[in-house]
Amino acid sequence: MRRALGAASKFEVIARGARRLGFEHCAYGVRFFDSFARPKTLMINNYPSIWQHRYREQDYLAIDPTVAHGVRSRASLVWRQEVFEATPQLWSEAREAGLRVGWAQSSFDPNGSVGMLTLARSREMLSPAELLGRGAQMQWLADAAHFHLSDALWPDQHRVYPALTTRELDVLRWTADGKTSEEVAILLGVSPNTVNYHVKNAIRKLHVTNKAAAVARMLRLRLLM
Repeated sequence: MRRALGAASKFEVIARGARRLGFEHCAYGVRFFDSFARPKTLMINNYPSIWQHRYREQDYLAIDPTVAHGVRSRASLVWRQEVFEATPQLWSEAREAGLRVGWAQSSFDPNGSVGMLTLARSREMLSPAELLGRGAQMQWLADAAHFHLSDALWPDQHRVYPALTTRELDVLRWTADGKTSEEVAILLGVSPNTVNYHVKNAIRKLHVTNKAAAVARMLRLRLLM
């Protein structure tokens, strides 16, 4: 995998792994939460071209229940009719395109991104025995896909990692706990003016407009953990 250059080459390695596990198709998507209102989503897959076009044309990404599950939970998801109960057209059209059986697994990382690998095929339902026998390999493939493809699709230099000082982080952590500037000053043994100074510096570095937005951004990036 490390020898593969570029997202397409790395994805082909993942696709070969999917085929060895019995899946004709696979898809990887990653969502970067640098904005709550407009998270950035990037995808690569080897689905039939007619389905790729239909998925984009109908903006199915916005209503895909597997995506909604993936950004909330690391639990694997097997495609079933009840999963698509609220989106029957998506389910029907996916099956018509030959995507009848599927499994999806999310991966989370400390930088605030969420990736999801989907393995799909046209026949042979996933049995409990298959999931038991190959589940660990499928999960490993999902983690490998996220590790290698998230950076390939959006290299690190395009992400924003604010360089906040230790004191700025301390102030924002207490702020996230609901403390006022005066309360933070007492807890840190400094003056309220010093607290406000660090808050203003953090706001500037994070390119936001106020203290609440600064805390929200740091939580999105998981930099207050």
